[in-house]
Amino acid sequence: MKRPDRTTLPSRLHIGALIAFATASVLLIPLEAFVPGLIVWGVALVLAWLTGDPLTRRNYSLLLGCILVLGFAPINTDLDTRHFATLGASFLAVVLVPYLYMKWKAPDEVDLGFWPREFSLRDIIYTCVSIPLAWGIIWVYFFHLTPEMPTHWLLPETYDADAVRMLTFGINFVGIWDELFFINTCYILLRPMYPAWMTNLGQAVVYTSVLYHMAFTGAGSVIVYLFALTQGTMYERSRVLLYVLIVHLIVDVFLVLAILQYYYPDRAITLF
Repeated sequence: MKRPDRTTLPSRLHIGALIAFATASVLLIPLEAFVPGLIVWGVALVLAWLTGDPLTRRNYSLLLGCILVLGFAPINTDLDTRHFATLGASFLAVVLVPYLYMKWKAPDEVDLGFWPREFSLRDIIYTCVSIPLAWGIIWVYFFHLTPEMPTHWLLPETYDADAVRMLTFGINFVGIWDELFFINTCYILLRPMYPAWMTNLGQAVVYTSVLYHMAFTGAGSVIVYLFALTQGTMYERSRVLLYVLIVHLIVDVFLVLAILQYYYPDRAITLF
């Protein structure tokens, strides 16, 4: 995908559109303030169209459509099969529709850099370092800063293998979706309009909004936002989705183990 190397700030209309887009994400998704959220959502769309730039109009129309879908999606950690299917359909829609549209209208701009063309020692080191970091952050977050966090995932009082499998699948499904949407959709659609740092700040707001609404309350908003910034930075430098997926799935491994240790301390692998 062609990404202009912007060294100066975009126009005021572009900056206003990004601020309105991020604000609408917060209002519509975690706060569920639909009236002000839809108003700000409309402001973002109007500002994008006022730029007169076809790329800005197209990309913001796609992004704001995704935010609207997520704003009304049942985002929570319910493991019920019907809920999982409904939420999964919404999640898949906001990934597939922008991708298929861009593949149809602008195939040269579709960026699916999944596999590295050459391995970078820096990226490999960062991926390895994420293992102890993920363990430490989950330990502090779950068992010290927000000890009620595991209860956001409801599991039976007695060990249930089916429930554990659904929990593991659900968390990893969401983890993969996170990077496909926040990085491979939001980041990529924002990047042609803004320098890397502004793009990263914007996608991290959407990232945090969805995960806060799902479960990561308390100190989670700060932790998730910082994590989203590191993921965006890693993707910007490597242009490789594989690395950010691996890092996210490493975090998810410790997340599942922490939840299981809370519910089933006699059955779970004790790592915390």
